[in-house]
Amino acid sequence: MKILSVDTGTKQYPIYIDSCFDALPPAFEKAGISDRKVCIVTDSNVSPLYAQGIKELLKNVCKDISICVFPAGENSKNLETISGFYKFFIDEHLDRKSVLIALGGGVVGDMCGFAAATYMRGIPFVQIPTTLLSQVDSSVGGKTGVDFMGNKNMIGAFYQPELVFINTDTLNTLPYREVAAGLAESVKHGYIQDVDYLRFFSENKEAVKKLDPEAIAQVVYGSCKIKANVVSQDEKETGLREILNFGHTFGHAIESLSGFDMLHGECVAVGMIAALYLSMKRGAVSQDDVADAKELMAYFGLPIFVENFRADDIYAQMFRDKKAKNGVINITALKAMGSAYTEKNCSEKEIKDAINYIIRG
Repeated sequence: MKILSVDTGTKQYPIYIDSCFDALPPAFEKAGISDRKVCIVTDSNVSPLYAQGIKELLKNVCKDISICVFPAGENSKNLETISGFYKFFIDEHLDRKSVLIALGGGVVGDMCGFAAATYMRGIPFVQIPTTLLSQVDSSVGGKTGVDFMGNKNMIGAFYQPELVFINTDTLNTLPYREVAAGLAESVKHGYIQDVDYLRFFSENKEAVKKLDPEAIAQVVYGSCKIKANVVSQDEKETGLREILNFGHTFGHAIESLSGFDMLHGECVAVGMIAALYLSMKRGAVSQDDVADAKELMAYFGLPIFVENFRADDIYAQMFRDKKAKNGVINITALKAMGSAYTEKNCSEKEIKDAINYIIRG
């Protein structure tokens, strides 16, 4: 087992990375959240796989464990589902000392975290991410929220968990498409801050794609280390943390316009190609760098372009992104491979050229 730490100055918590759940009870005890009422929040896909097992594992260190299940999928990520959570919590008599467990992927983690942040003005919660996307990205850093009126994560809060417990063995139950979506976020960490980590994907792509245990452990550890470092320096995205949005401004627009038919990681993959193209046109990276990125994404089964989208529609949707400020679209671009920054002065032509680069048909 490997352990990392996130320290934002106002909150410090551990990230446990293991290949089983055996160390979860002592992790609860060490965090000082044992012997409390617990509610496991999970979705209809994950519940049959892990919910009862987690409940059984924790029964000797926690009391009165309930399970709240909602329909799986991005379409459930709304305030109506959150309202259902609140009713369930009240019916189960959860109080301010109770603990929520987010058991599942990014949708579960974002929603459970938002419910924890707002129920009784904030109660403790724990992240147990079961998808690669959530293990390498969304479970770490305290971003929580829901979609609203077709806009990705429009309503939310920064709210840190008490701990993150990652069991990489859960990835073996995922469809490969979900694995690939997580790999997009992992590769992103290499582009923004660590060329050696990025090189690891190119040199070990076969092992990574096959979910070789050692390779995947390296992926999860490498991404969590980078994300923990960034979040510890900038908890609420006032500066450095913006680099984590590489590919996301383009990607979120595509995700929303697709009606969430495309997975988040798939949209980020396409968005990174657009951001790399923009960076190339500014002279920061080479044409070969863009070509290598496209080859790597395609190898992992990720999209490198979208079809039947209009550049004007994507551009307009980008203004509805949370990262747009004062009517300006902020783009996370590269100064060089492994070094990202926020560009606040992109012209409409630059952005549309990058969008057109990823549109086919």
